[in-house]
Amino acid sequence: MGLTLAEKIVARAAGRRTVAAGEIVTCRVDLAMIHDSGGPRRVRPILDRLGVKVWDPDRVVLISDHYVPAVDAETRAIAKITRSFAVEQGLRHFYDSEGICHVVLPERGHLRPGMFVVGGDSHSPTGGAFGAYMMGIGATEMAAVLATGEIWLRVPETILIEWSGRLGTGVVAKDIMLALCGRLGMEGGRDQAIHYTGEAVAALPMQERMTLSNMTAELGGQTGLISPDKITADYIRAAGGEPGDISRWQSDPDAAVAEHHHFDAATLAPQVAAPDSPANAAPVADHGTVAVDIAYIGACTGAKLVDLRMAAEILKGRRVAARTELLVAPASKRDQDLAREEGILRILEDAGAKLLPNACGICAGYGGTFGENITAISSTARNFKGRMGHPSSRVYLGSPYTVAASAITGHIADPRPIIAEQS
Repeated sequence: MGLTLAEKIVARAAGRRTVAAGEIVTCRVDLAMIHDSGGPRRVRPILDRLGVKVWDPDRVVLISDHYVPAVDAETRAIAKITRSFAVEQGLRHFYDSEGICHVVLPERGHLRPGMFVVGGDSHSPTGGAFGAYMMGIGATEMAAVLATGEIWLRVPETILIEWSGRLGTGVVAKDIMLALCGRLGMEGGRDQAIHYTGEAVAALPMQERMTLSNMTAELGGQTGLISPDKITADYIRAAGGEPGDISRWQSDPDAAVAEHHHFDAATLAPQVAAPDSPANAAPVADHGTVAVDIAYIGACTGAKLVDLRMAAEILKGRRVAARTELLVAPASKRDQDLAREEGILRILEDAGAKLLPNACGICAGYGGTFGENITAISSTARNFKGRMGHPSSRVYLGSPYTVAASAITGHIADPRPIIAEQS
């Protein structure tokens, strides 16, 4: 019996030729990613009590993205702890206020196929888009990893999710993931490895693939893998990395999987998730014309360069509705700079968008949040009650296309007719 991609990566990390689902193994960690919220302020006290430093400073990436910018005494103290930790531990890979960790990590060339990576954030499965096994862990586990460079793991089963055909106009990776949340539920991944495949997935650019792997967390999966290919290799090289032998990191044809779900991408309509869960997803038309006070384009699943391009396609030559506010928080400084060079920021600002810092921001409940009785549509991954502001606020989720379409109409809207007008 062959091995899945997940089993191949875990076996290499465990120093073994093969592993089987259900086994408990100890894995060597190739890279650990931490951020200002769950990182130094949580792990430093543990490391201090143990009297140790990080096992390998070159294998740790620290990113400030949650408490950015610092606005009060508490956030300034967190920023100081984060910067001090980078100096104390000799961390060369420290990105201070450069954007959201899940976007900055790959854009700086830190990921490649076959790596075993842990991240101190629940959306760390983003790394799986690069053929790396990446999962999120808590601060206590992270402290152990930083001290030893190892972590134990129960070898997961693989759930194969195949999307045949091609996505239609105005339908993107975010719609795929909302549809999966609606159909499989937020426990559909069962803490296993989810492997995305099929013609529709292979056609996606890297930043769209990142959205798929990222929202594996919303399915309850441990990691979200996509087999590496030329698109993967080209992105990694452009980021200054080296992809290595991508042919090595493919699932064997006879590898066993626990489940195999098959969907037709050509039949998928734009999706919107109603409050207060991504699992409340349904085709946009099913939600009617709910008026929105705020349209928010932000977060690691909704404000990368590819997402900003989607929004600009809708907003070009148009204005945000009179009673709706459009907020845009580009996911990284690098993507914001590229968007400025392409003229995308000018389109967004001319339409009436207000730019926010390159940070987790409203998605994580920082840097301004939704007030009482606000109805918003957001490109974020989650819309749990009270997560993004007052518990009475109602947050819908959609793709950047759908959020932008809703911004100019003032209500939840299907982006496809607007795109058709532009062509």
